[in-house]
Amino acid sequence: MKNVLLLSLAIIFFASCEEVNEDSEELIDLVEDVAPVIVEEYGFTFNEFNVIRDTVRSGSTFGGILNENGVSQAKIFEVATTFKDSFDVRRMNVGKPYVLLNSKDSLNTTQVFIYEKNKVDYAVVDLRDSVAVFNKRKPVTFVEKEASGIITSSLSETMADNNLSPYMADRLANIYAWTVNFFHLQAGDNFKVIYTEKFINDTIPAGVDEIKAAYFEHRGRALYAFNFAPENDSTNTVADFYDEKAQNLRRAFLKSPVKFSRISSRYNLKRRIAYYGYKLRPHKGTDFAARVGTPILATADGIVTKSERRGGNGNYVKIKHNGTYETQYLHMKSRKSKVGEFVRQGEVIGYVGMTGNTGGPHVCYRFWKNGKQVDPFKQDLPASKPLDESYHEEFDVFMLPLKDQLDCITY
Repeated sequence: MKNVLLLSLAIIFFASCEEVNEDSEELIDLVEDVAPVIVEEYGFTFNEFNVIRDTVRSGSTFGGILNENGVSQAKIFEVATTFKDSFDVRRMNVGKPYVLLNSKDSLNTTQVFIYEKNKVDYAVVDLRDSVAVFNKRKPVTFVEKEASGIITSSLSETMADNNLSPYMADRLANIYAWTVNFFHLQAGDNFKVIYTEKFINDTIPAGVDEIKAAYFEHRGRALYAFNFAPENDSTNTVADFYDEKAQNLRRAFLKSPVKFSRISSRYNLKRRIAYYGYKLRPHKGTDFAARVGTPILATADGIVTKSERRGGNGNYVKIKHNGTYETQYLHMKSRKSKVGEFVRQGEVIGYVGMTGNTGGPHVCYRFWKNGKQVDPFKQDLPASKPLDESYHEEFDVFMLPLKDQLDCITY
């Protein structure tokens, strides 16, 4: 009886082992059937290399990085000298990512160096055999999108509330810089926008590419903007924003010399200040409060006639725009423009500070018309030239579908 029991147990054990072995064989077969994941980036199959990803650190150099990874000084020198027009190794910036593709052997020597100049453009240094250096771009696609919002406080906060890029606020501020007072928006002001967004490799968002059309309602006034350039241009007309009547949104002067600021003190010839015993102390400028270091912009094209530090003005720049208009920018932390320079509208000419007679950081903006200081907000300033009539039919064909699309966007 005992022998029969032992025999039965042996048979059961043997059968179990056979079952385990069969399962194991099936598992092994399954593992063998799974193909390795092929990783391809920058035009290379990463499976063929030992891949090192890093960013340029303070004190790092192209030569130092490659030298640590077994690349000869001769090849490093060849890249730095022969190919400097394609890739200047001295212009690698701290924080920029790079990739090393190293050989899959005991030496682990770098064979390919890839440096990302920005999110799209990159340089490739191929060190295999003879050295080759070339620049490439990641594939970029453009997707049209729509957005809208109702102002509750500031434009930037409204953008954040609607999960929109802060760059969108900057773009809209640039489009409407001549027509909307962005430091004096009202609750209920609203916007709609049609734009394209860039995507790298079809998946990675790379920011706003272009605003095709926009609508901004400010203080009950509807302002359309359409980004248009004629297809067959014979008058050197560049792409610009026009309203629905083909009028250029640009004006000869910007509304403000700083972006997203507020007026802390207006032009007032009847101002009286308690500190001075309520004596009449006219204020012939408009003060725009902003943080120290905020860029100050030329409000129109012109020639710099003064750039100096003097008395209560502190650091200041004065610009002559034509025979009628001049502007002045006071209390700068530092000046960027020099006397005799021609500056363009929107160009940075200095930075907000507290030099001279000032109780806080701001730029005092002064405006001259025919040699007399006046309030810029009460001037009927000239507009840029409207779109040439020869392009009106083409503009209407371009504009009308976009206008309908804007009108259909909901908040």
